[in-house]
This record gives sequence, C-alpha cells and structure tokens, in this order.
Amino acid sequence: MRNLVAGVLDVCCVLVFVAIGRSSHDEAGSVTGFLTTAWPFLVGVGVGWVALRAWRRRAGAVVPVGIGVWLSTVAVGMVLRVVSGQGIAFTFVLVALVFLGLVLLGWRGVARGAVVIRGDKPERV
Repeated sequence: MRNLVAGVLDVCCVLVFVAIGRSSHDEAGSVTGFLTTAWPFLVGVGVGWVALRAWRRRAGAVVPVGIGVWLSTVAVGMVLRVVSGQGIAFTFVLVALVFLGLVLLGWRGVARGAVVIRGDKPERV
C-alpha cells in the first residue's frame, strides 16, 4: 500500500510541474496540451520505477528510489520531448531538474521526517 501511495505522489508531482509550467506560459486551458506536455515525464517516472523495481523496495526512500526516479523522470522526459518534436531549451531542463528534484525528493524527505518524529522505524517509509 505504501508503494502505491509513493507512485501516486510521484505522478502528482509531475502533474503539478506540468500545470505550473503551462500556466506560467498561458497554456493552461487545453486538456490535450496538458497531456501532450505531461506524457514524456510520466513515462520517465514509469521507467524509473521499472528500472529500480521500486515496488519491491521502499519506494518512499530518497536513496536509491527517489534519486533514480527523479533523474529518470527528467532524462527520459527530455529525450521523449525531443523525439516527439516538443523541443527543449537549456533553461527548461534546469527548471525541470530543480523543480522535479525538489518535489520528488522533497515529499520523501518530509515522509521520512514524519516517521522519525513519530518514533517509528525509518524502514517503514
């Protein structure tokens, strides 16, 4: 169950990234446009989960799952954007790297901190 929650949180992080990005470029209205922007990064999350076999690990752990999912999301997402003709700019790569790092690693750090504060064993994260 915890890994399902972790997967949902990872997907939500990507969707928030896309929503904020499209909104900042006045492209917020189109569902098709939203999905077109989101799919490369969602595939990246999936590739990260499969490559790390995250469902068999503590998916809420920053290391190795969080870092692997973060880097996979950005790398695969950017490659798929280029291949699909969406293009990338250097600043976009930097923004994606920083924002997705903050949110994909951030929720894991917060969850770990909450477990430590509660006094549970960190392995339960």
